[in-house]
Amino acid sequence: MLFLVVSTPRAERPSDMTAWREDYWRWLEPLQRSGQCKWAHARVGRGAATLFDVDGNETLHRLLNEWADIIPATFDVYPLIDSTAAKRFLSRASKRPARRKR
Repeated sequence: MLFLVVSTPRAERPSDMTAWREDYWRWLEPLQRSGQCKWAHARVGRGAATLFDVDGNETLHRLLNEWADIIPATFDVYPLIDSTAAKRFLSRASKRPARRKR
């Protein structure tokens, strides 16, 4: 399951957070190697946007708690559909009869 996660760290002086931000990238490395993290980008100013590919909500919940233990933040979570699966869904939907208007 794909999830786009956008973090907004609590307001701290950026210079006070340098070591924590380094810890975040070190924490993320094995997730990238395993494929659970497809990509991660730092946001301009503060925060990050990360694409996770995990087996379910429980795994995502664990990862977000681990992340928040490193850098306290709020998270916006967007469940995503792989583009191939979305195209397949549209292909099937277009073969169904159109609904009549009332």
